[in-house]
Amino acid sequence: MSKVNIDLKRKSYPDYESLIQILIDLDYDRVPMVLEPGEFAVRGDIIDIFASNHSHPVRIEYFDKEIERLNAFNPHNQRSLSDISETEIQKAENTKNRIWVSDFSEADDNILISFQKDDFVVHENFGVGQFVGFIRLKLQEQEGEYAHIKYKGEDKVYVPLDQFHMIHKYAGKEADPRVNGLHDGSWKKTKAKAKKEVQEIAEDIYLLYKIRLMKAGYVFNEDTPQQIELEEAFPHELTRDQKKAIQAIKEDMEADIPMDRLLCGDVGYGKTELMLRAAFKAVENKKQVAILVPTTVLAEQHFHTFNERFKSFGYKVDVMSRFKTKKQQRESLEQLRRHQTNVIIGTHRLLQKDVVIADLGLLMVDEEQRFGVSHKERIKQIKQLVDVISVSATPIPRTMYLALSGAKDLSIIETPPRAKKPVITQVAEFDEEKIIRAIKTELKRKGQIFYIYNRVQTIERKASVLKKIFPKIKIGVAHGQMNEKDLFKVMMDFESGIIKILVCTTLIENGLDITNANTIILEKANYFGLSQIHQLRGRVGRSSVQAYCYLFFDSSRSLSTNGWQRLQAIREYTALGSGYKLALKDLEIRGAGELLGTQQSGQATRIGFQLYCKMLEDAVTDAKGESRKEKTRLDVNSHKIQLPESYIENARERFAIYSRFYLLEGRQDLKSLEEELVDRYGKMNDSALKVFDYLNQKLR
Repeated sequence: MSKVNIDLKRKSYPDYESLIQILIDLDYDRVPMVLEPGEFAVRGDIIDIFASNHSHPVRIEYFDKEIERLNAFNPHNQRSLSDISETEIQKAENTKNRIWVSDFSEADDNILISFQKDDFVVHENFGVGQFVGFIRLKLQEQEGEYAHIKYKGEDKVYVPLDQFHMIHKYAGKEADPRVNGLHDGSWKKTKAKAKKEVQEIAEDIYLLYKIRLMKAGYVFNEDTPQQIELEEAFPHELTRDQKKAIQAIKEDMEADIPMDRLLCGDVGYGKTELMLRAAFKAVENKKQVAILVPTTVLAEQHFHTFNERFKSFGYKVDVMSRFKTKKQQRESLEQLRRHQTNVIIGTHRLLQKDVVIADLGLLMVDEEQRFGVSHKERIKQIKQLVDVISVSATPIPRTMYLALSGAKDLSIIETPPRAKKPVITQVAEFDEEKIIRAIKTELKRKGQIFYIYNRVQTIERKASVLKKIFPKIKIGVAHGQMNEKDLFKVMMDFESGIIKILVCTTLIENGLDITNANTIILEKANYFGLSQIHQLRGRVGRSSVQAYCYLFFDSSRSLSTNGWQRLQAIREYTALGSGYKLALKDLEIRGAGELLGTQQSGQATRIGFQLYCKMLEDAVTDAKGESRKEKTRLDVNSHKIQLPESYIENARERFAIYSRFYLLEGRQDLKSLEEELVDRYGKMNDSALKVFDYLNQKLR
């Protein structure tokens, strides 16, 4: 048997026991929770299956021998989506010699507690230890569930549910940090040093914040009728996060201090639309806008997007890039100086001293992580008294650090557009047969392919190899050392669909939006940074078509620790909206760097990055004289909120639910959580119902 069909209309499907055996015969792996293709899970009367031929897994609930429920579900939050009446489950693909990467992050606290066995963790009171697992114990005549942490020697701590929020995953440069002892006093000294350091940094951050508050910024007016007209012409509804971000941006622009905001949103999550609306608000107030981008390709794409939306309102949008002649550049500079240009878009060419902007009101730096130190110093000079928006999917550590600590304002777009699907990502050793198979699969569905080969010296040779394998397919080459006309033509031919396979360097990392290109292949992926991989992967999956990313690493050389950490991070964070998480991970791997230009945070490594950030945030809040915003935790007896193993078998899943019990704010939250558990685990037994009855009483 190579597949199984389930058809509810004709009542044609196997019974419960038979389906489990069929899935085993079809090479599906039985797991506690379905997260990736080729897996199935069994929980009571419910069977979850992630078929290799589907973009979403399905959930089947039996009543006796009949199927009572069949629907697709989202593995990111494990909640059901639409009901379906039939499905076909094909034989699982052979997973030997490859690593399937989940499309969704296992580190999502709504699904699983993020600690794995043997992970290093930090308890706020006891320090760095090693997580052993979850355990059920009888202590002081009461049976309960605990997190078991191992410390130096024979020292150990059992952490009850109501203290679980005090544990943080250890994140720092050291792969094998020194474990604390419970009785030697070292943790107390380390924590005191860290507290002193963060207080000093907090004072510096607050000084920057105060200086910004003292500056007089331009006060923009409220939205005009033309602003509303422009926004209503956008064919898509903004997501919740987009609405929140643009509201914050407009409030900043209408305030009397200069805006300094980081807009962090994943690739394809609508950052450009928010930039466009902010730019329009500025030009409506008779101010000019400068948009700084890292590549000529992105400059050209932004130019076409902004020009298309602005031209009917009589505003002039211009672009400065190497695709323009010297004469054209001189004309652009003159028009900019005379305020005949309203929006100027360009690469680092905009930072040169001959560029004079008559009345700059808003500076937007797109993909700010791509600009070097000298460029950033010039940006600092320009932005003294103008509103600034830094835009990125994966900000550099220093920017991220400043945003997290309160020196910059931060807006995060994590909600994916409605039709967007996560890119299915595969990490494996280089294998030419797999590459050929991936290309053939994409060509078969009339799609296009990015082939990332980041060596200019031999890129033509790589293209020649592919031309021999695919002689009837148009293959193009693109890299930064090509002359402007040739590069522009290749890009246009790929965009129009003439070129089917584009062999290119990381030149296309930003800005190329080709909806028909839905497979990307990276050679020697271990040599790329996290943000690069994430940005490159974002070149595909720009439509509702399922996209694929293949990351091949060079097995001939041993990987550095950081190389392995980067690949592991990509394995963990391939969810929709994961750019922000990748930026945090990059911050952990590389460190915050010179936070304020001169300082290096030494204690972050000793206490772990997560706890360090928490302490810094508290210190900045204290320095500002503000009250700390602690999460309100429900006051419950931890022994009365424990769910039976017979209902939720996996301990990690139970603990994830326990953590959510403490954050309940009202009965509506409780009802929503109850519905979710019934969806995921089936009807509650008496023991589980008692827990919810108790919580219902506490929420009165």
